[in-house]
Amino acid sequence: MTLFSKIAAGEIPSYKCAEDNRFYAFLDINPVVKGHTLVIPKKEVDYLFDMEDGELADLMVFAKRVARAVKEAVPCKKVGVAVLGLEVPHAHVHLIPLQGEGDMDFRRPKLQLPAEEMEQTAAKILAAFEAGK
Repeated sequence: MTLFSKIAAGEIPSYKCAEDNRFYAFLDINPVVKGHTLVIPKKEVDYLFDMEDGELADLMVFAKRVARAVKEAVPCKKVGVAVLGLEVPHAHVHLIPLQGEGDMDFRRPKLQLPAEEMEQTAAKILAAFEAGK
């Protein structure tokens, strides 16, 4: 079982931003910017592009809903999307609130935000996600 599968199953704590029966979204604990969110399928798949076409399409539609919630909860110009997938062998999409293109630079130092701030950010995103249903 991957780290992300354990997070989605509730075995490892996370800052949940959205969930349905097939997908889960949570704050990255090492964000490049505040509100940096990961979206994963609950089904274990190592590589995003190994997903079945319908599953991949559904993941992206779910990510779109999450991105709208992120934009509402975290002031930004747009929400960027990145697929890297080298650190954890579980397909995932990064959603990153953007003020400028430099916000997508994964080489920049990661933020260390207080747990209370992470909880508040996740709660705002989750509330916006649920309101947008």
